[in-house]
Amino acid sequence: MPEQELTQSEADTLLAVEKASVNTAQVDFPDMGGVLSLPLVWTDGRQQFLLDIRKARIDLVKCTFQNRAKQTVILARLDIGGPQHRNPDGLEIACPHLHLYREGYGDKWAYPLPVEFKNPDDLWQSLEDFMDFFNVTQRPNIQRGLFT
Repeated sequence: MPEQELTQSEADTLLAVEKASVNTAQVDFPDMGGVLSLPLVWTDGRQQFLLDIRKARIDLVKCTFQNRAKQTVILARLDIGGPQHRNPDGLEIACPHLHLYREGYGDKWAYPLPVEFKNPDDLWQSLEDFMDFFNVTQRPNIQRGLFT
């Protein structure tokens, strides 16, 4: 198995474990066209993660939040305001949607948003819901922006 591929059990475990922000410094939610990548750590220190926030350049509501492990393995990705996604089986999933790691496919499968995502039209609430979803118990100090 290639180094960057996980078993489904490993991916599920990494998604579920408690994560904490590494830094306490305040950072700004990205403006249009901005990208932010924040380091997280498993609360027992055994694994590092990244929380990525990517804001579209033109579309105010288009945004992507993702959780990565092992630097490049996307465990979960929330796409808001983008196009629909075609899964490997041909099924079309409307946006917003949630990509979850699937063994043998990486992040190529998308799913309709779970009910835990209260208001996908509110980017700030969506970020909060996303961090809840992948269990960030000690949050990064992100300053809410004008358009979030």
